[in-house]
Amino acid sequence: MKYCSECGSSRLERRLQGHDTHYRMFCGECDKVFYHNPKMIAGCIVEHEGKFLMCQRAINPRPGSWTLPAGFMECGETVEEAAVREVWEETGARVEIVAPYSLFSVPQIDEVYIMFRARLLEFTDQPGPETAEARLLAPEEIPWENIFYPAIKDILQRYIAEYNKSSFGMYLGCSQEGTVHFAH
Repeated sequence: MKYCSECGSSRLERRLQGHDTHYRMFCGECDKVFYHNPKMIAGCIVEHEGKFLMCQRAINPRPGSWTLPAGFMECGETVEEAAVREVWEETGARVEIVAPYSLFSVPQIDEVYIMFRARLLEFTDQPGPETAEARLLAPEEIPWENIFYPAIKDILQRYIAEYNKSSFGMYLGCSQEGTVHFAH
């Protein structure tokens, strides 16, 4: 960042102000604060007849690895709208959200994942350009060793265990702490 988006000044400085807990970028001219906030990622665990909708990545990082359909929220949309849109863009599937399932922080890369349970309405099998392949996979067909994101692997394993018991919770966790809190 070279110039203030409010007044155009180049007098930008990092400082701690008042009772704030983080250093922030300020404009030295108009005192505008520029916040650096985490990215929000929304997605769904889509179950259909005992199978789970998964995507094989076609883009970096780690093309060829598998994941649940999820991606970055856009401004002007709700987290639910973002999750449904990401499933459509990555898999060609139309879904309906059933309930929130997991909220997971990954502070070392400034990301927060919000995953929902979802019901499959339609599956066109025409994934978007970020996806090499989208498939409904039974638990024994899931390429567990080729799931790139540890948080996604953990969430999916927990979900399948709960699916087999027909009892679901809501989870909150953090990758740094390795702690997962259950809220029913």
